[in-house]
Amino acid sequence: MFNPSFPGGGFFPGTPPGFPSPGQGPGGFPNFPGTSPFPGGGPGQFPGGPGGPGQFPGGPGGPGQFPGGPGGPGSPGGGQNVPPSSPPPSFTPQLQQFQPKAIDPGAIRGCLFRFTYVWLERDAFWFYPTFIGRRSISGFRWNGFRWVIFGIDLNRIVSFQCF
Repeated sequence: MFNPSFPGGGFFPGTPPGFPSPGQGPGGFPNFPGTSPFPGGGPGQFPGGPGGPGQFPGGPGGPGQFPGGPGGPGSPGGGQNVPPSSPPPSFTPQLQQFQPKAIDPGAIRGCLFRFTYVWLERDAFWFYPTFIGRRSISGFRWNGFRWVIFGIDLNRIVSFQCF
């Protein structure tokens, strides 16, 4: 409910005094599409940010990337999360007799930005990993014609082999 005793409006309950309600910019004026509530910022930018919509100011990872994350300085792939420019190898590797009980992030980390063949319980495919988290992996999966964005829990992987 609107309380005129709060400076700045306060159209929504719980809005602290002196803060604009959601959808309002500084001074209680509405945020129109294509505007930023920050002085000097364009649409979806942080103040003075050089990037386009929704990007972070140019940190070490470059515009739109977190510092130290995949695609950061020194990582293969030229600082971008892009699929490989060629299809995977034309052969299908054989599943080894030895299969680990669980795939841990450290074991598969050496396959980052490399063609990797992945075996799941009922599926197998070429994969190009670009990010490995504590419990998941993401990158690009070959669908037979092109690379598509793909991610999966590490505990679903039965085995893998990178080339």
